[in-house]
Amino acid sequence: MRANFVLSEIGVGLRRNITMTFAVIVSVALSLSLLGGSLLAREQVSSMKDFWYDKVQVSIFLCNKNDAESGDPACAKGAVTEEQKDEIEADLNKFDIVDEVYFETADEAYEHYQEQQKDSPIAAVVTPDQMQESFRVKLHDPEKYEVVSTAFAGREGVHSVQDQRALLENLFQLLNGVNIAALALMALMLVVALLLIVNTVRVSAFSRRRETGIMRLVGASSFYIQTPFIMEAALAGLLGALLACVLLVGGKYFLIDNFLDTRIAVIDFVGWDAVVSVLPFLLVVGALMPGIAALFALRKYLKV
Repeated sequence: MRANFVLSEIGVGLRRNITMTFAVIVSVALSLSLLGGSLLAREQVSSMKDFWYDKVQVSIFLCNKNDAESGDPACAKGAVTEEQKDEIEADLNKFDIVDEVYFETADEAYEHYQEQQKDSPIAAVVTPDQMQESFRVKLHDPEKYEVVSTAFAGREGVHSVQDQRALLENLFQLLNGVNIAALALMALMLVVALLLIVNTVRVSAFSRRRETGIMRLVGASSFYIQTPFIMEAALAGLLGALLACVLLVGGKYFLIDNFLDTRIAVIDFVGWDAVVSVLPFLLVVGALMPGIAALFALRKYLKV
């Protein structure tokens, strides 16, 4: 009997405030979609960092004859000698953080340059003797770049030391910025959703104040009176969470799997396992958040 009463009251409340309930559902759906998207974006950025940082190298470029003759301050003492090359390689192999060391000759650097810049008019006038020899160093931990830079920058025969990781930092900073913006927008939408939930509960409680007053007079407990209102808010939130799950699944299938994944092959996008792991969290938040908000809103408006 009590369950039937609660269910009937939930139905009455939803019908009386159908417009506001719809607004709550949409607001919750949008805010939770942004939350889920932000969680997936954070995991995507973390995955990309692990993938790309594992491939980046530290490049130690050596002075050549052209650098010395052009008056380059880094090569004021002349082009690198064979003895200096051997010393640099030996010192590199002494570092525990060094995983692999590969020496690239000027001819190999020229071939790579021609492959990468084949459409550039400059490529036609570049000669092999203008290219710098280099040591390509892969580290166990790319974050330890400064150790190599400090040891070899300014050394005789060394023109410069470059960290490929620095080229990726701007990209990851941009992605993190987008993620922070999405979280900020999610927080704003969440506040809007909470305000709508509180307002909806207040309107519903005010419209049924006579019924709740009678129930209070006949001895009904506060929990029994509040339950239909809390369930209304939780149901609206759960429907919003379900809609958010549909949006995330649709975004993964249509935007990532059938659009981005086929056009950006260099990025390993998050899989379905990551999406599925986020969905239960959104459902729990979608049901609990409105219910808790309704509980606090009812403390004042159900007093008789």
